[in-house]
Amino acid sequence: MKLQLFEKLDNSYQDMVQIRRYLHMHPEVSFEETETAKYIQQFYDQLGVSYEANVGGNGVVARIKGTKPGKTIALRADFDALPIQEMNDISYKSTIAGAMHACGHDGHTATLLQLAKSLHEMRDHLAGEYVIIHQHAEEMAPGGAKPMVEAGCLNGVDAIFGTHLWSQTPFGTIEHRPGPMMASADRFEITIQGRGGHGAMPQDTIDAVTIGAQLITYIQQIVSRRVDPIKSAVVTIGSFNAGDAFNVIAGEAKMSGTVRTFSPEVRDIVEAEIERIVKGTCLAANCSYTFNFLRGYPPVVNHEKEAAFLSDIAKDIPGVNASLECAPLMVGEDFSYYLEKVPGVFFFTGAMPEGTAYPHHHPKFNFREEAMLIAAKTLGAAVLDYQNL
Repeated sequence: MKLQLFEKLDNSYQDMVQIRRYLHMHPEVSFEETETAKYIQQFYDQLGVSYEANVGGNGVVARIKGTKPGKTIALRADFDALPIQEMNDISYKSTIAGAMHACGHDGHTATLLQLAKSLHEMRDHLAGEYVIIHQHAEEMAPGGAKPMVEAGCLNGVDAIFGTHLWSQTPFGTIEHRPGPMMASADRFEITIQGRGGHGAMPQDTIDAVTIGAQLITYIQQIVSRRVDPIKSAVVTIGSFNAGDAFNVIAGEAKMSGTVRTFSPEVRDIVEAEIERIVKGTCLAANCSYTFNFLRGYPPVVNHEKEAAFLSDIAKDIPGVNASLECAPLMVGEDFSYYLEKVPGVFFFTGAMPEGTAYPHHHPKFNFREEAMLIAAKTLGAAVLDYQNL
């Protein structure tokens, strides 16, 4: 059965590339992916595959039923782009100013569409049901996964699999790990309200800049002094804005940052510590403040059984020369919401291009397109073999 699937995917590779490049040329950023959603729907219309549109927003969910009883297994690909101006000199460069598929979601969609087509063509020989989840808005919290789950895309699903084409991993390598794989991604915003005044008369002011500088110093001590060193956390101040003249003491300062953790306990500790530091520092400085902590995606935590299963099957996929356990990453991914509901695994498919491998979210990001075929075969083998697990 798998050999038949692999042959179908090999024969569809050029179509896969064509879809990917079309989507790359017509990117739509998070929550604005209406034309991309229509493109996906038209693909299934032409196949005669039933689907539900506008799931949790712009999401599309197709269902392929085999003729034999079996498990219901879901596959997911995201399809939103980023607000980035592309700098690649390629024939399929983005035609939309300020928007670019700089994370591989165009490849994810092309991969899953062709895999769905192959499964549909084999449906008379398949057991179970296959739920094909095309998700919008992965790049921007609150994301598309949560509302899609709330809309019922996982109803009746026994397990879910997903992959990310990864430009920093060598081509032919599948990376995975049991347990925490990607971090929660939270955001915080702080506004300090002091009292501005003349730069030569500090005694009449409450300097928001110096207060902000103290906050940054104290906040950077949270990870080293308040978090168990065996556990992981990142606290980053990404912006600090105050004042607009060299001889004026700023009365207001604004800063924002991100927190990345793998455990709910550490997540709670970091949030509480930031607020405690802000409150105490501003009390000592006799100024007021506002503090907002915006929880983003929870951590991606792979299920042990499914991660071991994926590790084993990946070794026998044509084109795969290494199936490795990777270190956890501090980047976020809303695939976490699916894994909170059903067993499953999220993994990386090595897609490092020849030449310079620019990182994800870079204006010159690209990936090796043959990796889409490896991703499709790995996902396809996973859903077929999981029926017998």
